[in-house]
Amino acid sequence: MTTQSDIIQTLQVQSTIDVNHEIRKRIDFLKSYVKHTGLNGFVLGISGGQDSTLAGKLVQLAVDELNEENSKTYTFIAMRLPYGVQLDEDDAQDCLDYISPEQRVTVNIKPAVDASYEQFSKATNETMSDFVKGNTKARERMKAQYDVAAHYNCLVVGTDHAAEAVTGFYTKFGDGACDIAPLFGLNKRQGKLLLKVLGCPEPMYQKVPTADLEDDQPLLPDEEALGFTYDQIDDFLEGKSIAEDVAEKLTKRYKMCEHKRQMPVTVYDHWWK
Repeated sequence: MTTQSDIIQTLQVQSTIDVNHEIRKRIDFLKSYVKHTGLNGFVLGISGGQDSTLAGKLVQLAVDELNEENSKTYTFIAMRLPYGVQLDEDDAQDCLDYISPEQRVTVNIKPAVDASYEQFSKATNETMSDFVKGNTKARERMKAQYDVAAHYNCLVVGTDHAAEAVTGFYTKFGDGACDIAPLFGLNKRQGKLLLKVLGCPEPMYQKVPTADLEDDQPLLPDEEALGFTYDQIDDFLEGKSIAEDVAEKLTKRYKMCEHKRQMPVTVYDHWWK
């Protein structure tokens, strides 16, 4: 039986953190791994939300230090990946200005997603649901990041963190795919603490989180989609007592989305039994 403590241990969440230590640890992690791979830097999609803003700032700080310490030049390519015109594009641009990445690249995913939508209908004589189309958007965004990363010999950075991992609130092989995940082990409120210390303007990390994937429900708040709040999720991950029904829902979601946290299953795997 999976328990709250099992989940906390697996996701490596601490009930309290030393914010400056966490910032330093994650910057050093980024520096060490990119040097180990021999690649040239990092690629990350910037959505305008808390998670990509935090990951992006950590990456740029790591690249700045790498370039001061090494003869080799490292780079950070921050990508905008809108589906047409993003409703909160101004927020995304504000986040980019705060991060101050060395390079900015924009790929409009709408033509590719719409082509996939059309070909799906032709192939199946069915209409792709808005939910599935949302996942297609997420996967197209990740494909574009890997295209750019391959071209410039860079690593793709992910924004997965504990509050996202416990709920499975991401697209498998979409925003769940990456080469390196510098936010692992943090919950949502801890990410806010890091951004605050890093001098991020408060509106950026207090913005209502939204995946903004579904055409029928633009900018749908994550908490509305999930059915509980990030404060409840964070309390659960910090080992605190929360409403029993919410704890049960979180544990159930964690079990249901275990496949998202695993490599493709093989005949020799037994974690799912």
